[in-house]
Amino acid sequence: MSIKVPYEVKRNVLLNPGPSTTTDTVKFAQIVPDICPREAEFGGLMKGLREDLVKIVHGDLNEYTSVLFCGSGTINIDVCLNSLLPEGKKVLVINNGAYSTRAVEICEYYGLPHIDLKFPVDQRPDLDLVEKTLRENPDIALVHTTHNETGTGILNPIREIGALAHKYDAVFTVDTTSTYAMRPIDVSKDNIDFCMASAQKGLMAFTGLSFIVGKTAIIKESANYPKRSYYCNLFMQYDFFERTGEMHFTPPVQTIYATIQALKEYWAEGEEAKWARHTRVFNAIHEGLDELGFKDVIKRDEQAGLVVSAIYPDDPNWSFEKVHDYCYERGFTIYPGKISTTNTFRLCALGAIDEGDIRDFFKVFREALDTTGVTVPVMYK
Repeated sequence: MSIKVPYEVKRNVLLNPGPSTTTDTVKFAQIVPDICPREAEFGGLMKGLREDLVKIVHGDLNEYTSVLFCGSGTINIDVCLNSLLPEGKKVLVINNGAYSTRAVEICEYYGLPHIDLKFPVDQRPDLDLVEKTLRENPDIALVHTTHNETGTGILNPIREIGALAHKYDAVFTVDTTSTYAMRPIDVSKDNIDFCMASAQKGLMAFTGLSFIVGKTAIIKESANYPKRSYYCNLFMQYDFFERTGEMHFTPPVQTIYATIQALKEYWAEGEEAKWARHTRVFNAIHEGLDELGFKDVIKRDEQAGLVVSAIYPDDPNWSFEKVHDYCYERGFTIYPGKISTTNTFRLCALGAIDEGDIRDFFKVFREALDTTGVTVPVMYK
């Protein structure tokens, strides 16, 4: 089905970490005849969608499957942690940011035995300490971390962490919400048992649809684990898909149509070309910030290539809210930071944008600084 675009929608450049800037063809893919999601026709669409989601991370369909849920990316963390922990076992959360902290909070809310292995938010995890923790705690059955902590932009060494998890017979789950369909991932080479994302991020579709890509055998095994949630149980949702071709509960119909269109556009652009485009955007963000004198939180060689977290300047005239509002009124969205100890803002190489959009943004951003009286280059004490 080709998508007709009857008119252009006002285009905003979103530099926040999701939802992302979308194409008009993805927007208008939602405009379809009404359909009951229990029709076989719709179930067929979801089957193809589920297979494509596995293929994006180079998963073998004989070994990996995908399971869809309604909700934001946090639902995926909830599902994996509460569904994949056997009785009497423990979760190890490798935590160096806000989204791994969220995994810890989920463990706390469910009362799951867990170790919160904390590292500074501006540093990668110490792999020797990770291995020491695994060696000293043979009851760890699940290791969880975040690929790219979008609060800072740091890239975690998931391939190495996954190898350690498997060395000590633990399942490895990775929050890839901000890398899936952007930074290339190979679940087998990267030692990933389960990864996860949402449609509004790298796929450049819309909020409301999240999904987990993981090993079918482990999902089936988890049928015998304690049932800690009704709606957020991975095996129950998987099993319903396999038996009926449908979501257990009502799916976000229009969002699924948009996601299918976004997948078509993903394949048309290609994994390498898409990553090259995000990298161009990322580099252009750095060039613009460097020219204005802003400092990064994370070392350049440890950034994931998707989020730049910049430190507020020491200027009495600096106001994130005023700069944000100036840019927002002109079609550009910037986003506050997520580091409790440092005042930052974030610019993200996400969505249907390219380096030309970033050059246009920095013209407006520079105007915002001039208008609000911020000295350029910006000052730090």
